[in-house]
Amino acid sequence: MSEGYSIVYADPPWEVQGGPRWSGISGPSKPLPYPTMTVEEIKQLPVKELAAKDAHLYLWTINKYVEQAYAIARSWGFSVSCMLTWCKPRHGLGIGGAFVQTTEYLLFCRRGALETRTRVDTTWFLRERLRHSEKPSMFRDMIVKVSGDLPRIELFAREEPDGWDVWGNEVGSGVELSDLVGKPLHKAVSEKRPRKRRQHLPF
Repeated sequence: MSEGYSIVYADPPWEVQGGPRWSGISGPSKPLPYPTMTVEEIKQLPVKELAAKDAHLYLWTINKYVEQAYAIARSWGFSVSCMLTWCKPRHGLGIGGAFVQTTEYLLFCRRGALETRTRVDTTWFLRERLRHSEKPSMFRDMIVKVSGDLPRIELFAREEPDGWDVWGNEVGSGVELSDLVGKPLHKAVSEKRPRKRRQHLPF
């Protein structure tokens, strides 16, 4: 297949610090346990070429970069449809200034005419925290339920879920994004790692 991915799910490593080292009002920030990228570096990713003509993009962002995330989605050739919110339980004084950040945001974006398969009755989701930057798997399952069991890729992936092609420095994708542009995308990924399809999607 060379027409591109119908679903792109991306969780960029935004350029932030990890919050104070101690639970006081202020203090020096600790470094994140992974390399980060600037907004311009994220914009330069070849998502426009990876995605199909008719596709959905799900793009994670944080409070500091909401405005920039809209611009990144547009630069990748998508229009933002709505913003979903992951609400987390309070967990002491972590990332944030006067207000500690307990939410992250997932932009649902469209290009072309890919229809959704169902409707979801909310835009906010209360789920437990995981390790730093890790997202609840229910979002991945919801994406498939809403956008369909279609060719899909997760960028900056931390695991290798069934049914998904993955790319990131924490998974054994074995490919560079530049290797995929202009080639039979799913073949290029499956040559490195067999691609499985999930038959039953919990949500």
